[in-house]
Amino acid sequence: MIRVIKEEIKKFSQIFREIEKKVIIIFISIAILQTISWYFASRRFFRLNLAQYFTDEIQVKVFELMYWFSGDFITYFIIPILIIVFVFKEKLYNYGLTVGDAKFGLATSTIFLTIMLPLIWFFSSSPDFIVQYPHLSVARNDWKIFILYEFGIFIYMLAWEFVWRGFVLFGLYEKFGNYAIFIQMIPFVILHNGKPFPETIGAIAGGIILGYFALRTKSIYYCVITHSGVMLMIDFISTLRFRTEEYGIGISSLIRILKELF
Repeated sequence: MIRVIKEEIKKFSQIFREIEKKVIIIFISIAILQTISWYFASRRFFRLNLAQYFTDEIQVKVFELMYWFSGDFITYFIIPILIIVFVFKEKLYNYGLTVGDAKFGLATSTIFLTIMLPLIWFFSSSPDFIVQYPHLSVARNDWKIFILYEFGIFIYMLAWEFVWRGFVLFGLYEKFGNYAIFIQMIPFVILHNGKPFPETIGAIAGGIILGYFALRTKSIYYCVITHSGVMLMIDFISTLRFRTEEYGIGISSLIRILKELF
């Protein structure tokens, strides 16, 4: 019995010796980072452990989200960078932190956002849509809070894109080639569970497209621009409609919104 156990341990050890250490580190570190994010950098952790130190309801809502954004920024951006620099001893530009193919990246991002703008304007005409955005509802009534919230969204998206389209995608590309696009897509979709069904299903295509986009431009920056750009447009247009109570989709509605504000 003991001999059998020793043989199995030997086989198990042999498997690990044959696997590239970098690949193992990426897979295991992602599992650990996701666990840290879920248990210690989440909104739930803030509500259970930190919300009691704030007496103002608005403060609680603002700091809950900012805690989540900054916590995931440290978890998904700062820590992977430390792994790349001090463990892998590689350059960050090899993981998408570079301008890459700026001409293609900026052109594609601009075209995508230009297409999305009228679609967002159309769908935001529904009051049911507007009540969902921004997710921090108090940001609708205070531009300072709105700006702070959007900054939080930006650093969150930067970390989100870097960990999947940078750390995982570029880190595994040497070993798995284009299959790395599909590898990084899987956890990206899983982390959308709990969101509306169409959004979660859409994350499959979104993860694949953004993965290709990152490889094509050799940069994560254009993924950040498109991802955070869409969120900013949704939040901004929804806030304008909420503050002016204007839900039309024509040019006249846009003019009335601008007159109300300026």
